[in-house]
Amino acid sequence: MTSSRPSSKAEARAQLLAAKLTALARPHLGELEPERADFPGGAALLAGDAAWLLLDTDPVLSLGPALVWADRHGAADVHLVAERDAGIVARRAALFAPAPTVWTVAGTTLQPASPDPVAVAGTAEAAPELAALLVDADLEVLVEDGIVRGELNGLEVARIAHGTSTAGAPLDKPLLEVGVGHADREMTSMLHGNLDPVDQLARVIEIVRDIRRIGAEPHPLNQLVPERWLRARLVAEPGRIGCSGLRPVEAAVPRANLRERGVAVAVGTTTGDEPVVVACSVGIDLDLVPAAADARLALDPGARLLLVVPERDAHPVTGSLAARLLAPAELISLQGDWRE
Repeated sequence: MTSSRPSSKAEARAQLLAAKLTALARPHLGELEPERADFPGGAALLAGDAAWLLLDTDPVLSLGPALVWADRHGAADVHLVAERDAGIVARRAALFAPAPTVWTVAGTTLQPASPDPVAVAGTAEAAPELAALLVDADLEVLVEDGIVRGELNGLEVARIAHGTSTAGAPLDKPLLEVGVGHADREMTSMLHGNLDPVDQLARVIEIVRDIRRIGAEPHPLNQLVPERWLRARLVAEPGRIGCSGLRPVEAAVPRANLRERGVAVAVGTTTGDEPVVVACSVGIDLDLVPAAADARLALDPGARLLLVVPERDAHPVTGSLAARLLAPAELISLQGDWRE
């Protein structure tokens, strides 16, 4: 006698999501009887030439994988269901041809999702003396999520805080916070708060520079946000991809933390004086194309879009997604060690 009970919490969750998607999609299927299929991070149904996918784990990051999944299953009509962030998914989906239909959940029924407008990039409060310290330390200085940050080979080592410190203390004037990540900024403040900000910064830069370099032993400091390291190299040497100048900018959807995989974006001009948006990625990331197209929409819809990856990561599936955009992107692979 065998049991039909799921053997793990993951299987139970998958069955629950499949049943939920079936109930939501059934009113839209007509006489077709859907066939359940596996989709990591959600659930999927196939009905005739249509595919229905429930984007559960992270709807925004699931758009690329969903499009690839639907292509591999021969679906001509793609429907994506998202209970949260449906507006962002709809905005990104509309950049593809043919565009999938995006639905949001309203109780026990589905409603077409309306695309969210792209967010306006935040501006940072002025703190010229502290910003000058970042420049003098030869860091890459950028504004992201309204915060001035200083990066070394794409890794944030300092930021300028306004109003409240990382530890939550109220500030009556801007403060230069030094460290890699939230915990390190707090620790640096506790252990080295008596040091002059210049000395604090020099200390952290020395540590990071020794580790985040070619030939160093594997370490969290040289494994984090590699796509930003790649961007830093291209900003320093834009001619490697046929550009005359690039500057880093924030993506359309900010990353949650240092460990989250993401796309690093820059804008500038080609050597032919064309406006360009550059999106950098390391590793095969199916979110690269939707995130890059979303960044171009936010920054300069008429610009050329270059997707830059290491040679080993120039997978055909990325090129296929890039070609599906209404305004296609160009995939550029960098030969050799991109960190050089």
